[in-house]
Amino acid sequence: MTASKGQVVSIRYALRVDGELVDQGELDYLHGYRNIVSGLEEALEGKAVGERVVVSVPPEKGYGPYDPEGVQVVERSAFPPGAELEEGAVFYAEDADGNPIPFTVLGVDGDSVTIDFNHVLAGETLEFDVTLTGVRPATSEELEHGHAHSLHGHAH
Repeated sequence: MTASKGQVVSIRYALRVDGELVDQGELDYLHGYRNIVSGLEEALEGKAVGERVVVSVPPEKGYGPYDPEGVQVVERSAFPPGAELEEGAVFYAEDADGNPIPFTVLGVDGDSVTIDFNHVLAGETLEFDVTLTGVRPATSEELEHGHAHSLHGHAH
């Protein structure tokens, strides 16, 4: 069995940006459902358990290019009372459909708060070192939901 659409793929990974380790761990994802960045998913297509993939993913196939228009200045009153507004804090807004959109506080100047809707890795080339540790058919529920569930269930 190989990584292909509708399979739950288990991986062990390390992610580096400019040679610096920024994330590592294990992950189960539903292949072919955009659960991971497209450049990595493309590199894993057709790979089998035990295979190692080392791939460089450009921003266009990772978290996208950095968009300067994603940086905005908003009033402090747009935040809940008592919110700790400090550089690096992450909050969530909602899009027109009610989906959460994360953003990061870049700075606070009086009643003005500078925020950034860009993903923290936007504009970066992602260097992945991945080993496939498992592949199994997705359940009908996973296919319906569009993501993998753990053996211990899931929460929505």
